[in-house]
Amino acid sequence: MSRKNLFGNLAVPIPQAGGEPPAAIAPERPFAGKERKPPRMASALGAITESLGAITEKAQKAEEMERRLAEGLTIVELDPANVDVSFVRDRMIYTDEDHTKLVDAIRANGQQVPILVRPHPKEQGRYQVAYGHRRLRAVTELGIQVRAVIRNLTDEQLVVAQGQENNERTNLTFIEKARFALRLEDAGFSREVIQQALCVDKTYLSRLINSIKNIPADIIDAIGYAPSIGQRRWQEFSEKLTVQKLAGLREALHSLEAQNAISDKRFEIALKALLIERPVSPPIEQWVSADGIRLAKYSQADKKFSLVIDEKAVPQFGQFLIGRMQSLYEEFVGSQSR
Repeated sequence: MSRKNLFGNLAVPIPQAGGEPPAAIAPERPFAGKERKPPRMASALGAITESLGAITEKAQKAEEMERRLAEGLTIVELDPANVDVSFVRDRMIYTDEDHTKLVDAIRANGQQVPILVRPHPKEQGRYQVAYGHRRLRAVTELGIQVRAVIRNLTDEQLVVAQGQENNERTNLTFIEKARFALRLEDAGFSREVIQQALCVDKTYLSRLINSIKNIPADIIDAIGYAPSIGQRRWQEFSEKLTVQKLAGLREALHSLEAQNAISDKRFEIALKALLIERPVSPPIEQWVSADGIRLAKYSQADKKFSLVIDEKAVPQFGQFLIGRMQSLYEEFVGSQSR
């Protein structure tokens, strides 16, 4: 696996952003033994086993690459207080349970895999993480130094390392990948760099970005990382979202049901809210007199006409209209019969 990229002769990914492995893999520990692909099985159990085997194999490959990259490079210990996160966020909030497992693993075995940092481009004596954010958070909580490899990286090299390392472990959800891609594009990175960072082709990158481009950031934050929700369902969500439905959607996501639900369930609650057809409020017009006084507001919808008189502007004008209603009505009827 020695392909050239923005790093010259180095292959990326390097160490994992956070160090927490996917399910069924012992966190922060190397794998022993020879990698083997699981046999293909026709049964549902066989399919699940094969899928987990593929995830395990990718995680093994990522850790081996991390260690190979670290060989020959000096691993230093840094004060976590002097290390800042990457300038572009890739992950959404992960569970307290995952964090606790990682903290316990590092407490028991030490930080086995170093993080990758670069000298901070703007602040002397500080560093910026390329990947290893979860490990950084864990060692900060433990009150110990963080083991790190320091490399001089351009912005492009940093985001490629950050994206490819996460891709090797296959533990970014669809929405996390899509947001990472959109954030990189908004930050001015070319599509070619983003493709390299996420290891995707041009067509799939377009799908990633287009599927969430019109979804407000606060809606995505409220739903969360939605691990079981893929591209097709996020695309459906985006297509059904309109400006008129935003208020109802936010109300649904702030409900007690949504607040107590896991991320996948919050997505379902949000999608259900989009499927509810809410009555559209008619536009409200104002009637202004020739001398510039705003006398009334009116609207019309479903064969109903509403008129609201502002009696602060013209006191008693509403009663005056009521007193003239019969004559106005007769005038109207006469005009219709002509």
